[in-house]
Amino acid sequence: MEDNQMEARRAQFAGEAGRLLATDPEWVQIAADFSGAEVPAESRLTGRERLLCVLSALLGCQGLGEYRRMLGEALRGGLDPAAVKETVYQATAYLGIGRVRDFLEATNEVLAQHGVPLPLPPQGTTDAATRFSAGLEKQVQLFGPGMAARQTDCPPLRRNVNRWLAANCFGDYYTRGGLSDAEREMITFCFLLAQGGCENQLRGHTAGNFGVGNGPEKLYSVVEQCLPYIGYPRSLNAMQIIDETARKFEAK
Repeated sequence: MEDNQMEARRAQFAGEAGRLLATDPEWVQIAADFSGAEVPAESRLTGRERLLCVLSALLGCQGLGEYRRMLGEALRGGLDPAAVKETVYQATAYLGIGRVRDFLEATNEVLAQHGVPLPLPPQGTTDAATRFSAGLEKQVQLFGPGMAARQTDCPPLRRNVNRWLAANCFGDYYTRGGLSDAEREMITFCFLLAQGGCENQLRGHTAGNFGVGNGPEKLYSVVEQCLPYIGYPRSLNAMQIIDETARKFEAK
């Protein structure tokens, strides 16, 4: 039975009509067994958390083909469509419209294939009049009162971006339903670690994860579950940042 399950997983991993099994059977065996069996067996995350992390990492590294495959697997595994859509929406703040639009369209295609009616029920909780204040409140809640001072004490050339961080990044996205604060910080961590070159922001959101209860052990497991999809260099960089941040928290 176990051998049959392994073969079925490899065939599913190989893609449409098992084309990679025909051309690259050795790669399929290595990659499918590592990402689909060996690494998940060591997960300390819930099934929902693991799927959110993998989808977020694939968004971050722009792995559109593997994202499509994993999204189908996630939906079959019980991940709710609202959580999927909220993950893609929030990615916009960290990856930009240019890198998210194709993923949003792919998400809609896969959801339709699984019989999910669109659009989904609205998840927004703010409007034009409240997005800034609600976003700033969320920033302060997650990162401390120093976030409010960034609106008044920042250099003049930073004022627009700092205002947009409150109103758009947090007011338009973090205040929405569908995901908890802890899940939103977790997927943000995945967006940042997967795209690379965002180490300063990754440090800040590592601390933010600690603040919502996603401690070092959990973040290590997050990195491990993303590793098959983003490779070792970015994973090791993220682990170094987790260690650095943990030492600072211990010194307080």
